[in-house]
Amino acid sequence: MFMHDKKDDRAEKDGQNREEIDALSEESLDLQPEEDSSRLIVEDEVELGAIGSVQAKLKKIKDELNAVKSERQEYLDGWQRAKADAINARKESFASMERSISRIKEGMVEDILPVLDSFDMAIGSDAWNTIDSSWSSGIEHIRNQLLDVLTRYGIERYSKVGDQYDHALHEAVQEADDVPGDSGSVVRILRYGYKSADRIVRPAQVIIKK
Repeated sequence: MFMHDKKDDRAEKDGQNREEIDALSEESLDLQPEEDSSRLIVEDEVELGAIGSVQAKLKKIKDELNAVKSERQEYLDGWQRAKADAINARKESFASMERSISRIKEGMVEDILPVLDSFDMAIGSDAWNTIDSSWSSGIEHIRNQLLDVLTRYGIERYSKVGDQYDHALHEAVQEADDVPGDSGSVVRILRYGYKSADRIVRPAQVIIKK
């Protein structure tokens, strides 16, 4: 009887031990998925953190690149403005120089033309034929030298008897009817005209056939 009771107690204890082991095993099994899930969450958070860091670095690089591009464009715009200013300044300098040369040339022409007019009047007078030939040739040589100076500066002398009257080139002082020639033609030159290319420096004063 006593032995039987002891066996029963041992069996009962063994049963309790197995139940505890089974309970622990089940509890362990129940906890395992939670631990795996937590580990996955942590791993996901780490991975997301790494992606976020990369994205932040990429954004920073992109912002820096945009800043460099903007600065480069500012330098380019400034260089282009400076280049345009230099070109305009050079053009203005050349234009100013040309204007100065033109004013000097016009001033010189204004000084020479009255002298040429005086020579022309003297050579065209009746008394010219009474002057000694050595004097007259010398005066004509001086007049021709003055004309050469004007030619070198691009000033051309124009108008001759027989030319058709042109109001842009001539200033008709008188109309004559008792002279030979075609109507509207130049029959006498009172003062020669001068032009520079297509610009009239001074129109010729003439008498034309009526």
